[in-house]
Amino acid sequence: MTVRPLRLIGDPVLRTPCNPVTTFDSALETLVTDLLDTVRLPGRAGLAANQIGVALAAFSYDVDDRFGYVLNPRLVETDGEYDGDEACLSVPGVHARRLRAAYARVEGVDLDGRPVVIDGTGELARCLQHETDHLRGELYIDALTGERRRAAMRMLRRAPA
Repeated sequence: MTVRPLRLIGDPVLRTPCNPVTTFDSALETLVTDLLDTVRLPGRAGLAANQIGVALAAFSYDVDDRFGYVLNPRLVETDGEYDGDEACLSVPGVHARRLRAAYARVEGVDLDGRPVVIDGTGELARCLQHETDHLRGELYIDALTGERRRAAMRMLRRAPA
């Protein structure tokens, strides 16, 4: 089991859009295994490859008894609204209420290049949206506005370095 160290806010890899996966080899298999091992730690729901320093379009998830990964994910459908608390492993010590879609559907491929579809509601929908944002170089705090943004920025300033 390999748990990779996390990249934290301020690391440029988190702000760089990830490249699509084009080479399906043993190095990619190792990356996926590391993503799965790293997301399995208690208190974790999702993990994008750039959060462990790899600028490839891949993420893992472990939410509501659903566990897996997707390569080259695309958020293809959303519906409804879901307002709830959100946090990020790469922005420790900060959480905020964030409006997301109540339903989300992601399409991508697996290690064999076969199509994969993941869809869910509630926290899984939040996770799918959060992780696809990461792969575009976006953090959840970027979309916060008003008092929610001000409160998150206060938490960020107070968080241990």
